[in-house]
Order: sequence, then C-alpha cells, then structure tokens
Amino acid sequence: MTTQQQQALELQQSQMVKVKNSGMISHVGSPTANEDRDEEMTRSALAAFHAREEEIERRKIEVRDKVQARLGRVEEETKRLALIHQELESLHDPMRKEVAIVRKRIDLINRDLKPLGLSCQKKEKEYKEALEAFTDKNREKGQLITKLVELVTESEKLRLKKLEELSKNIDSLH
Repeated sequence: MTTQQQQALELQQSQMVKVKNSGMISHVGSPTANEDRDEEMTRSALAAFHAREEEIERRKIEVRDKVQARLGRVEEETKRLALIHQELESLHDPMRKEVAIVRKRIDLINRDLKPLGLSCQKKEKEYKEALEAFTDKNREKGQLITKLVELVTESEKLRLKKLEELSKNIDSLH
C-alpha cells in the first residue's frame, strides 16, 4: 500500500472512533455540543467520503494508464508480428515474381506451340502421303521400265528372228 492509502485509512479509522466517541458524549453533553459534534461527524464523514472518492479516481487513472501502456505494447508487438510475417512470406518464395513471369511466358509459348504442333502434324501427314504417292509412282515406273525392257527385248528377238527368216528366204532365193 502507498503512504497515501495508509494515511486515508488512518484518517477514516480515527474519524470512526471520533464518531463513536461523540455519540457517547452527545448523550451526556449539552445540545450545542451535540450539534458541534454532529457537524464534526458530518464533516469527517464527508472528508472520508471525499478521500475514498479521490482514492477510487486515482486507482481508476492508474488502471487506465496501465491499460493504455499495455495497449501500446500490444500494438507494437502486432506491428512486429506483421513484419515477421512479411519476412517469412518473402523467405517462403523469394523469386515468386520472377517465377510468375516465367510461368506466364511458358503459358504463352504453349499456346503458340499448340497450333504449330497441329500444323506440323498436318504437314507430316501430307509429307507421308506425298512420299507414299511418290514411292508408288516410282515402283510403277520401275515395273513399267522392266516391262518395257522385256517388250523391247522380246521385240528385238522377234525382229532378229524375222530378219533371220528373211535372210534365209533371201538366201534360199539365190
């Protein structure tokens, strides 16, 4: 307890003793003395009341100051926690912006690649079809050349045979 509180309690106790004593004396003493004592009791009661009110007000102010101080500390701690949270977030993924930019570029390239891939597949299909047609035509040409060679060879044989026959006919005519 502070000295002011002790003094206020002592004052209250002494006033209560005076009130009790004055009550006893008032029955014994004169009426003016009774009035003085009543007035003194009223004053001391008022003084005690005022002392209590002042003590209550002082305690209220102390509590308010303590609450304000704690609120200030809480606000500071909240700010510190927010900073720590931000630092933790930056530690979590320090390259987040760069990663996001690269991912966007990859997405754009993927969008460009899709039609190019389809075009490439289409052209590959066309190439295979053209290659197959070319191979077929080359095979057919080869077959035709082989047939032509056979025909020419057979034709030459036939012509040679005919020439021999003619030659024999001419020889026999002579």
